Amino acid sequence: MALTRDFRETVQADVKRDPAFRRGILSDAMESLLSGEVALGKELLRDYINAAVGFPKLALQTKIHVKTLHQMFGPNGNPTARNLFEIVAYLQRLEGVRFEVRPAHAALRRKKRPAARGAKQAVRGR
Repeated sequence: MALTRDFRETVQADVKRDPAFRRGILSDAMESLLSGEVALGKELLRDYINAAVGFPKLALQTKIHVKTLHQMFGPNGNPTARNLFEIVAYLQRLEGVRFEVRPAHAALRRKKRPAARGAKQAVRGR
């Protein structure tokens, strides 16, 4: 029985081959970060960077040491906002996309609460 390719290798091959898939991975990474799923967002960005640009080229473009970049996107990494946004800006230019953040209207509406019983009784008592 033949061994299947590692999932990461498959994703990286798809990222290199398919521009729409590549943009989708980058978009999913950004959505994950913005929704608070930082670990997933960093993992997706790491996979995207490995396949689309490579850490050495990203290091040259951002002036951030390659080892630091690997640590930032590792499981325990905690990139600063400045570094993260600089990297995202470069990746957007590279990919020819621009991400925008827009408010999403929550489906939850404030329900009108009935007046407290004590308040109604006080009005009637006058």
